[in-house]
Amino acid sequence: MIQNKIQIDEKDFEFIKKAYKTLSYKSLSHYMREAIQTKVREDRKKLKTLQRSIAMEKIGREVYENLFEGIEGEDFESR
Repeated sequence: MIQNKIQIDEKDFEFIKKAYKTLSYKSLSHYMREAIQTKVREDRKKLKTLQRSIAMEKIGREVYENLFEGIEGEDFESR
């Protein structure tokens, strides 16, 4: 784990201090870690979806050469 300092709103901090024991968290740090992990998971999903949609748009814009153009219309059964 990496230790890092963060800044949060005072009202949110007061709520967390009051609620973490009631919500059965081991410590204040445990509550914060879980909150951050949840947000990171959501953001990863959003980013992956965004990247996927950008890739699909790029695929749709590309013009591909037909690799089978030279053999189109040939009768392969009579070969």
